Amino acid sequence: MVRMLAALLVGTLALISPATAPSGTWTWPVDPPRVVERPFIAPATRYSAGHRGVDLRAGSTVYAPADGTVRFAGVVVDRPVVSIDHGGGVVSSYEPVVASVAKGDSVAAGQVIGTVVGGHCRSPCVHVGVRVDGEYVSPLAFFGEIPRAVLLPTRG
Repeated sequence: MVRMLAALLVGTLALISPATAPSGTWTWPVDPPRVVERPFIAPATRYSAGHRGVDLRAGSTVYAPADGTVRFAGVVVDRPVVSIDHGGGVVSSYEPVVASVAKGDSVAAGQVIGTVVGGHCRSPCVHVGVRVDGEYVSPLAFFGEIPRAVLLPTRG
């Protein structure tokens, strides 16, 4: 189990290019307390099952975690979504969030970008996804919440 978790963590961090490596300087998109309802689960392949983001317990307000430009604000299938382009190939997305911003708007870290609506989790939550050059990575890396991986020997 420990080996699987270490491999998952190393694989997740390997997807992040050095030019856009997270520094843990993003602000949280939700108010405290910050509880991860469902963690990031990297898919084995690009099209495999997984959970390509984290579900965070949320109040009603969602904030931009870093400066950027709103890339999308609208409905996908039946869910309201807001996506922000942070530059350097990094895009973050939030759902189900009714936008208070519009496509093309510049946003600053901490700025309100929308309101959470129900339907994703049992308790109010927001799904946060982050892509780097089109590949999903754990958003927690950008919040400075992933501990350093410790690789253990596989043989005695």
